[in-house]
Amino acid sequence: MGKSIPPVDVKSAQDRLMRYLGIEGVSGQEEGIGQAIVADLKALGVPASAIGFDDAHKRIPLPTQTGNLYVRLPGTRGGKPMVFATHMDVVPLCAGAKPKVSGKKIVGDGTPALGGDSRTGCAVLVSLVETLLKNNLPHPPITLLFTVREESGLQGARFMDPKILKGASVCFNVDSKTPAGLITGAVGAERWDVEIHGKAAHAGVAPEKGISSTLVASIAIAEARRGGWFGKVVKGKQRGTSNVGIFGGKDGPVAAGNATNVVTDFVYVRGETRSPEAKFASAITAGYKAAFTKAGKQVKDDKGGTAKVKFTSRFEYPAFGIKDDAPAVRHAKRAAESMGLKPVTMFSNGGLDANWFVKYGVPTFIIVSGKYEIYTVHEYVN
Repeated sequence: MGKSIPPVDVKSAQDRLMRYLGIEGVSGQEEGIGQAIVADLKALGVPASAIGFDDAHKRIPLPTQTGNLYVRLPGTRGGKPMVFATHMDVVPLCAGAKPKVSGKKIVGDGTPALGGDSRTGCAVLVSLVETLLKNNLPHPPITLLFTVREESGLQGARFMDPKILKGASVCFNVDSKTPAGLITGAVGAERWDVEIHGKAAHAGVAPEKGISSTLVASIAIAEARRGGWFGKVVKGKQRGTSNVGIFGGKDGPVAAGNATNVVTDFVYVRGETRSPEAKFASAITAGYKAAFTKAGKQVKDDKGGTAKVKFTSRFEYPAFGIKDDAPAVRHAKRAAESMGLKPVTMFSNGGLDANWFVKYGVPTFIIVSGKYEIYTVHEYVN
């Protein structure tokens, strides 16, 4: 099949991406990038009446400046409505990014990360509008969706107004890496928290009178590993992963304890579990709960007292999977093939806004945005 490349203004697209990469906007602080996108859309001729923000930020349980941004483009021809989505936020490591062009790559200055995940997606969606309007290209009704707090647990997508997606036949979630890779499925996840209340004592004079919360947590994590629940988890045909992400003190992810000569009386632990199967993610979480419960009973003071262990867990986001022969996947493959690519479908071990879009009833998969080595200071955009 011959190549069919849309008439994209490459310089304009690259200039736009460079501007977006330089705008601050970690999770929860997306107002700046949101307003920049709105200004660009209006400059391209999109009427203000077609642009709006939902009130997801009022339902998200974390401080969030603004809701999800959405744009309605009426169709110029017949066809089922389509959605193109991405997220506006970046991870904290990207704060203060200073993008520059180096050869065929856009890179940072080597200190913070770049923020290509997913300012590339933002630039792609606005460049899509530019290409359609400047060239009068025929298209069905299109909704653009720019979510908030994707990087902090898919919060924007989870708490969005599902009516934004109403009637859509397919959603293209721009948040991938390789041009020919189509992500058609992703894991679901749970989060869990543990509060361990031990007992302080002088570690040099009478350590036996204390109950070390640090020791309880350490035994529990080791026990979870022995049980096969830590890291990559394989139980028969079931697969999943887990991680202990925060090991801290009374004020969250800060140091547990406050002195070397005091038996640590409190430890806070937070972790996650992931799996393509919701039941198995819950089984992994249950493995951790059992490990912490068991460890809490093992560490005692000189009078037989034990630590108090409070383990809580919560559902984070659902898994999803779309079959290769689904109409939406065939559509994407045809588009990739028209540009001379050989598309392949993939499964992601990371959560995406698509997890929620599928939950809301819209077939969704992830397409390229050209970002590489994300969450590192070596990040670059092709």
